[in-house]
Amino acid sequence: MIGARLVEDMTDAEQARAQRVESVLPALRAAAEEADRTATFPASHVPLLREAGLLGLVVPEKFGGLGGGLRDLAAATFAMGTACPSTALAYFFHNTSASRGLLPLEALEAGLFAAEEVPVVRAFAEKVLTRMADGVWLANFASESVKTAKANITIASTARKVDGGWILQGEKSFGCATGVADYYLTSAKIEGYDTAEGLATFFVPRDAPGVSTRAPWDGLGMRATANNGIRLDEVFIAADEALAVPGAFTKMLTMSRGSFVGNQLAIAAVYTGCAQRVYDETLAATTRKTFADTGEPIASSPVHQVLLGEMTRQLETAYLWLRYQLSIETVEPPIKPKQEVFTQWRLGKGAVTEACFQVALGGLKAGGTSAASMSGVAGRALRDLAMGLVMTFPAERGMLEVARIITDAKANELFATAPVDGSRADGQTAASLEGAR
Repeated sequence: MIGARLVEDMTDAEQARAQRVESVLPALRAAAEEADRTATFPASHVPLLREAGLLGLVVPEKFGGLGGGLRDLAAATFAMGTACPSTALAYFFHNTSASRGLLPLEALEAGLFAAEEVPVVRAFAEKVLTRMADGVWLANFASESVKTAKANITIASTARKVDGGWILQGEKSFGCATGVADYYLTSAKIEGYDTAEGLATFFVPRDAPGVSTRAPWDGLGMRATANNGIRLDEVFIAADEALAVPGAFTKMLTMSRGSFVGNQLAIAAVYTGCAQRVYDETLAATTRKTFADTGEPIASSPVHQVLLGEMTRQLETAYLWLRYQLSIETVEPPIKPKQEVFTQWRLGKGAVTEACFQVALGGLKAGGTSAASMSGVAGRALRDLAMGLVMTFPAERGMLEVARIITDAKANELFATAPVDGSRADGQTAASLEGAR
């Protein structure tokens, strides 16, 4: 199985879940080129993944899911990345929604909520998980165009309390599966709060009044992810479709093993799967084709030997970082404190994505002019993998933050709320949420 190329020591249960992923890969691969050309997420992929049970891959069995964990998700996004990186990326962001269910439940177990808050928190968390297990596609919307100096992601969208629920106002700049997902799991700050204590999460139905899609996204990246973003104009959300307990968001932050959602390496697995496909295609093409004068494989030329050697080194670099991060985030009992796991990821994300991009660049060079086409694997991958260089944060920011962690013993924080008057950018931040862009 393709997923086993990344997770080499799968258990029997993990192999069974990986086989479900394997079963959908031919359809993903067949649709990839046309989806990229038209910049359209294939609608057929939603029932395909739903019927395979994969929308509940990381949901515990007691909530109706497959009971998988981070190892399963990394293997799945890696395998899908070899077939259709756009679908793999959208699928990854659906699965990040599970953190909004799993982490609150862990926080409840840790006794972080007051007695009167417990029923509300539990009901919302279980709703996230049961909906995913039932085949509901959730798009995870957090990122906005508003920026502050102290955070990677700043929340300016607002939630105003009204009779029976909340009114949401704002704009989300990016989020895979726009117009595809059944619900947009959306972050907003409760009116009257200027710190991360006031961040809340809402189920926003795709077709709710006041919800609209932003202009089509024509970015340098995976084009078939439906990554347009949404506008929220006085959108009403019922009270039981919200987790708006003050402080709930920050309490959730404390429960992950590393980054907030605890599954960020699975996005790097998407890029690694894409790079593996380029490597395989390049190797096959250069060993199959021969020089007209000598009859020797093109791969035997000194130039191609250098290119293939460098591609091999870069791909193995990505694997080493990814597998190590996967190990320290999943081993039981934990062998490293959360701060060290977090620090490792800030370095690892950049290392993996930079290495994967270099694999695609090598594939382009090895293929020559004939392979320099957006309908080819190397051409598409070069553009697809460019997004990895900047998504969430570039390698340079990761290195800078690690340097600050080492020298100041304080991690750069990720989430903040925008000041009410917009005149300053020093709101209190919440650490390490990387669940959406």
